[in-house]
Amino acid sequence: MSVRDTRTSAGTTRSDDERFPVDNPGVEHEPPRWTDADPDAGRSAYTFVVGCFALVPVLAIAFVVIYFAVPENVFIDVGSNHYMAQHLLLGLTLGLAILLVGVGAVQWARLLMDDTERTEERHTAASSAETRTAAIDIVYQGLQETNLGRRKLIGRSLLGALGILVAPAAVLLADLGPWPTARVRAETIERTIWGEGVRLVNDVTYEPILAADMEIGQLVNAEPENLQEFHGHHLQVERAKAAIIVVRMDPNSITIPESRSSWHVNGILSYSKICTHVGCPISLWEQQTHHLLCPCHQSTFDLGNSGVVVFGPAARSLPQLPISTDAEGYLIATSDFPVPVGPSYFERDSRNDYEDGDA
Repeated sequence: MSVRDTRTSAGTTRSDDERFPVDNPGVEHEPPRWTDADPDAGRSAYTFVVGCFALVPVLAIAFVVIYFAVPENVFIDVGSNHYMAQHLLLGLTLGLAILLVGVGAVQWARLLMDDTERTEERHTAASSAETRTAAIDIVYQGLQETNLGRRKLIGRSLLGALGILVAPAAVLLADLGPWPTARVRAETIERTIWGEGVRLVNDVTYEPILAADMEIGQLVNAEPENLQEFHGHHLQVERAKAAIIVVRMDPNSITIPESRSSWHVNGILSYSKICTHVGCPISLWEQQTHHLLCPCHQSTFDLGNSGVVVFGPAARSLPQLPISTDAEGYLIATSDFPVPVGPSYFERDSRNDYEDGDA
C-alpha cells in the first residue's frame, strides 16, 4: 500500500496507515453457481421461474370463479374445525398466487440474474454530477444483467402474473358495499325505521314511555318499538341508526324554534343518540345546563336549543326526532328524522338541515 499524506481540518496530516488501520480484505472468491456452470440446470431454473409466474393467472381466475360459483352456505370440515368453503378456497387461491410471484422473483434473482460481486469505497452523501451519471449507467447495466433480453418470457410472464392480480382486487373492492348513489343513500344511511305512530320504548326493558311518568331533568335511552321485528345483522344496523335519548326539561328554560313547536310534549324532546362527529353513542347529560356530552371527543350539544353544537369537533347539530303522544299518553314519533343521523359524509347536501336556519 502506498503512503500519501492527507491534511485534516486541524492542519495536521495523516498517513494512509492512520486513515485505514485495517487492510482491505477484498472479496472472497466464490465458485460459479450451479446454474451458470450447468446449462441444463440453468434451463431448469428458467422453466421453474416461468412456471411460477404462469400459474398466477390460473389461480387468479380460479379466485374469481370461486367467488361467484361457490355458495356461502357450503362448509368444509377439517377435523374439529368448521370452515366456510368459499372463504377457505379464496384464501388458498389468492395466497398461493401472491406466494408464487414472490418465489419466482426470488429464484430469478438467485439463480438467473448476474452473480458478479462488486465492492466500492464509501463516499459522502452528496454526489457529483459524474457520480449521478455513473449511477444511471449502473441502472441500465443492471437491467441488462437481468438477462431479460435473452430470456424474454420471464419478463412477460411476470407482467402477466402481476397484471392478473388486479382481477381479485377489483372483485373484493367492488363487494365492499353498495355504491353510494343518491337512491342507495336514501334507502340506507339516510333513513331509519322511525315513522308516524311508532312508540318510543326503553332500550333495556322495551316498555313504552308514558309522557306523564317523565320527570324534569330525566334522561331515558330509547329505541323504536318496531325494532323488535328485526333480527341478526339487520337488527344491529337499524339499532345503530335509530337509537335515541329522551329528555324532559322545563319548557320555560329552553328555546324551541317556531318550526319545531310541535316536535315536543310539554318540554319532552327526543334526539338521536349518535354523535354527528364520528358516530359515538352519547348519553352524558348535564341537567342544569341542558348539555349532552360525547365521551369520545367531547363534542357538546345544547338540547335546550335545538341540539346545536356548543363545544368540540362536531360540525352539525344533533338531529331531533319529532314526537307526540298517542291516545293512551305514550310517546310516539310523528315522522322519521328530517335529516340523516350520524357523522357527516361527503355526499351530504350543502343546504341547511332544518328550516329557519336553526340547525
